Amino acid sequence: MVRAARLMSLVLLLQGRGGMTAGQLAQELEVSERTIHRDVLALSEAGIPVYADRGRAGGYRLVDGYRTRLTGLDRAEAEALFLSGVPDALRDMGLREVAEAARLKAAAALAPGLRDAPATAAQRFHLDAPGWFASDIPPPPALAPLARAVWGDHPVSAEYREAARTVEPYGLVLKAGVWYLAGRTKERLLVYRVDRFAGVSVDTARRFDRDPDFDLAAFWADRSEQFTRSLLRTHVTLRLSPAGLRMLRHVADPAARADALASARDDGTVVLAVESLEIAYTQLLAFGPEAEVLDPPELRALLAEAATRMASLYHPAGGSR
Repeated sequence: MVRAARLMSLVLLLQGRGGMTAGQLAQELEVSERTIHRDVLALSEAGIPVYADRGRAGGYRLVDGYRTRLTGLDRAEAEALFLSGVPDALRDMGLREVAEAARLKAAAALAPGLRDAPATAAQRFHLDAPGWFASDIPPPPALAPLARAVWGDHPVSAEYREAARTVEPYGLVLKAGVWYLAGRTKERLLVYRVDRFAGVSVDTARRFDRDPDFDLAAFWADRSEQFTRSLLRTHVTLRLSPAGLRMLRHVADPAARADALASARDDGTVVLAVESLEIAYTQLLAFGPEAEVLDPPELRALLAEAATRMASLYHPAGGSR
């Protein structure tokens, strides 16, 4: 089965690109050049008109005018094609091979003058969904089975925070390197962290009735704002300079920023919602001299101490030389 898929991919690569060397094919298909030579021989014996160009610029080609009929996308490939801009996400969900087959079929179906369009676009646009500095974090084990369940509308049974649950998985969201599942349980749509699922079992014999009006993007926007606001339980009072007011968009949470700007007085005083004083301390350091903490006193004292220590580092009589 694996070899059959590889042979099909080899034909589609030659059809889409006109001709490739054994080394290029080996790199694209992640096999050895010897395997490519064997695969080409097998294709020739099966009646596929592959021939070899001799010389330094040689390689393998299909006879001019030959078109394979294997360019039709199946449903899984068509769906995966829409995610081709997030290759890491496809890999984590176990869909990389499906998406690659879809990409090859789509490229092979393009008119000859347009076949370089996917490569041209890929050189210029890339969506990097995971969070910064998080590329070495492995995907959660539950992600692949949950992704299969989402695609097939299959209910799943699993443990979530050590409690048994049956969930109808509606969609997956990747936010800052963390995967979340939008799922229905007991007539309620909730958000779950995928890395907290264990023992996921997909019931492929059943399919649930998906709400046709469900909008994953709108649902996520609503729930994520609710979740963020639920965390912002502490308030601090600041006096911001004009530059500090402009910096709010880079430092504060969007929901907190909107509320802070709405509370702003003529002298730049705002009330900012934060998750905790510890987190506020880290956030407010980014303002430097553009913000003054007025309340609470303990946070003001922490920032004053940090300012004193920083001044000693840069004072002509202190710091390292």
